[in-house]
Amino acid sequence: MSRRRVVITGVGAVTSLGLTFESTWRGLIGGENGIGPIPLSRWDAGEHRCRIAALVSDYDPNEHFDAQEVKKLDLFAQYGMIASDEALADSGLDLDAEARDRIGCILGTGIGGIMAIEEQHDVLRAKGPRRVSPHFIPKMMPNAIAARISIRYGLEGTAYTTNSACAAAGHALGAALRAIQYDELDVAISGGAETPVTELSMAAFAAMKAMSSRNDNPELACRPFDAGRDGFVMGEGAGILILEERERALARGARIYAEFVGYGSMSDAFHITQPKEDAQGPRRAIRAALRDGGVAPDTVDYVNAHGTSTHYNDLVETRALHGEFGGHASKLAVSSTKSMVGHILGGSAAVEAAVTCRSISEGLIHPTRNHETPGEGCDLDYVPGESRALEIRHAISNSLGFGGHNVCLAFRRHEA
Repeated sequence: MSRRRVVITGVGAVTSLGLTFESTWRGLIGGENGIGPIPLSRWDAGEHRCRIAALVSDYDPNEHFDAQEVKKLDLFAQYGMIASDEALADSGLDLDAEARDRIGCILGTGIGGIMAIEEQHDVLRAKGPRRVSPHFIPKMMPNAIAARISIRYGLEGTAYTTNSACAAAGHALGAALRAIQYDELDVAISGGAETPVTELSMAAFAAMKAMSSRNDNPELACRPFDAGRDGFVMGEGAGILILEERERALARGARIYAEFVGYGSMSDAFHITQPKEDAQGPRRAIRAALRDGGVAPDTVDYVNAHGTSTHYNDLVETRALHGEFGGHASKLAVSSTKSMVGHILGGSAAVEAAVTCRSISEGLIHPTRNHETPGEGCDLDYVPGESRALEIRHAISNSLGFGGHNVCLAFRRHEA
């Protein structure tokens, strides 16, 4: 059976740079900082080791949902639904004219409704079991995001959530790609969302010594591949892409950002949190994505890196790029979206895939903010300073998650 071709026809996002993909894109291209102190309006971070994060600001749920919906939706699902609204509008799809059983919803999240979990645990301890909300289970379920979005739009195709830490949205996008390639769906809403900036989550990641401690200089805290990096900065938000079978997209005159051509997923099979230093896991994922898409390594121009700003992750990713691209690695432009919007965990791969597709469409890539002095072993072109015009033939986007999950997504400039 021949595989059908898949294109990206819509994108949406909620990040610390704005409530839309457009505001996020403008902020990234401008090299803007989306990281700051955690405000008291969220919770008191005074005793925490890490007191900074990339938070969505100026957000009022009542402007997007009615009072009953707000009670029933954890914040991660709210962000996912808002980004889905934007992506669908951007795609120009008329759902009233579509066969709903041919449209699916495959989303990723690393943790799910942790805000609801912490909130209702406090209620249980303070007020007893009879005061726990009946909305708790539907709010905290990781699959709530896919279920809520499919219900919101009446989508009757497959709907589920992938859960693989920081690679979750990458796996979701890969699964959506396959569903369209093999004629299970014609259209898929895919991506991911995460809202992990909670007291428990922040304390736990800090206890692992994985997070930056630059509390007094949050704008300088996230510095992927830089010699001064000291850990990642947590972010929150969502990224949504509309995947569509190419021929139907062309037939309806859709604007196409990029063609989604390859997906690779491999395991380190090594350690629950630490990447394997030989970089073979991410290297094999890159190789699989390129082979899947029929992409010659020397035609890849841009890499949207996982780029967390942690010592081992940045080093291992650089080694993987050297290992798979050989001499061509020095010609790659490599940048980290996390340097401005933080690490959105299970939602990060989606935001980064959307950015990659827009970069291909615009011929423009954003810089890696705060990259000043290359770290030991980090010797590639990480696009320091300012955004850069770049004609992109092929691009990849990497996601490397706790548990040894390695995902690579490959995209191509679309040509009719």
